[in-house]
Amino acid sequence: MGKFDIIVLGSGPGGYVTAIRASQLGFKTAIVEKENLGGVCLNWGCIPTKALLKSAQVFEYLQHASDYGLKADGVDKDFDAVVKRSRNVADGMSKGVQFLMKKNKIEVINGFGKLAPGKKVVVTDAEGKDTEHSADHIIIATGARSRELPALPQDGKKIIGYRKAMTLEKQPRKMIVVGSGAIGIEFAYFYNAMGTEVTVVEFLPNIVPVEDEEVSKQLERSFKKAGVKIKTSSEVTHVDTSGEGVKATVKTAKGEEILEADIVLSAVGIKSNIENIGLEEVGIATDRDKILVNDFYLTNIPGYYAIGDVTPGQALAHVASAEGILCVEKIAGMHVEPLDYGNIPGCTYCMPEVASVGLTEKQAKEKGYELKVGKFPFSASGKAKASGNADGFVKVIFDAKYGEWLGCHMIGAGVTDMIAEAVVARKLETTGHEILKAVHPHPTMSEAVMEAVAEAYGEVIHL
Repeated sequence: MGKFDIIVLGSGPGGYVTAIRASQLGFKTAIVEKENLGGVCLNWGCIPTKALLKSAQVFEYLQHASDYGLKADGVDKDFDAVVKRSRNVADGMSKGVQFLMKKNKIEVINGFGKLAPGKKVVVTDAEGKDTEHSADHIIIATGARSRELPALPQDGKKIIGYRKAMTLEKQPRKMIVVGSGAIGIEFAYFYNAMGTEVTVVEFLPNIVPVEDEEVSKQLERSFKKAGVKIKTSSEVTHVDTSGEGVKATVKTAKGEEILEADIVLSAVGIKSNIENIGLEEVGIATDRDKILVNDFYLTNIPGYYAIGDVTPGQALAHVASAEGILCVEKIAGMHVEPLDYGNIPGCTYCMPEVASVGLTEKQAKEKGYELKVGKFPFSASGKAKASGNADGFVKVIFDAKYGEWLGCHMIGAGVTDMIAEAVVARKLETTGHEILKAVHPHPTMSEAVMEAVAEAYGEVIHL
């Protein structure tokens, strides 16, 4: 039996970051992991998907080489090699986490961890052998998995989740993507760019439904231009897998239709990994698939905490990391402020990319703000035109009365790297006039932020 100050259950970007911060603060720390260090994000999510998307982007560039005055004849893709590169990137990142665990003297306990009363964790290894460990503080960071709908039971062959979508043995000729959140949209972009005929089915009226409506409409236009078929306000009610491919019954505003494809990717959200981890035995309270916690991630049972996708906040890797750091800093007695969930950036890494933070225009109006809204299209940006990526825009929303930056919404090349300006500015309570007077370098994509703010205040130069 091991005795620790802190045991972390799960080693995703919530868990492993928490463990490192705990070790930095002088706690004797252990981490329990049933699969690979790094969790879904490093092994099956954020990182390997970006490798796939980069391959798709390079393939698109090569196909359009003539647009840049270049010749690249006979360009083709090797689907197996693309998948292999993605897996190699993931493996490298997982090894990096192993190194960080050793460097920070964190004990890695391999196996399935289950909470027990009295601040204990029972870990069952691959051989079925149990070991018991105890700690003063136990932090649950078990993450989430692909959610299954009754009409879309995943069989791993014809109806698949994101995990299988990353390692298909053969590229499908036709694919139906159900759900247009970040996961669905990124895979739709990847497979379409690689030459698969893709149809996206979304239940709500707009794709990427959490985004500002103007961004959703722009992405829909860009996707349709690239050849992706999109069906909004539509629902897959049944999938027949008895034939060679699949036949999906789709209920639309105009009635039912049958779509045929080789494969259906179900990307309808996530399901928290809270089953069989001992919550009931310990008495930890849950509500609607989430563990209930206070502002510093303590559950209703002293000594037990939860962070990341198993709690009610946004299910994003950077949120889990921030929560974990806050949690252990609070345990260490440091003065910390609760996380501001209204200032969390969201990113979708398709092409064009989508990034946003704060309120949409609709949300701001519903809250009763008087608004100043500015928009700057990348078609008016010298850098965007020179790079051949002029799709999209930056949109900013300010409170007209006090100049508070309420929201920022971007769609275009590289915007996921630009959104941090708005996050930091909002954290520092920066006003629109301060952004206007902060000199932005020329020529860059980031100038579009300053220009959008200038447009909101009637001072735009390049429109």
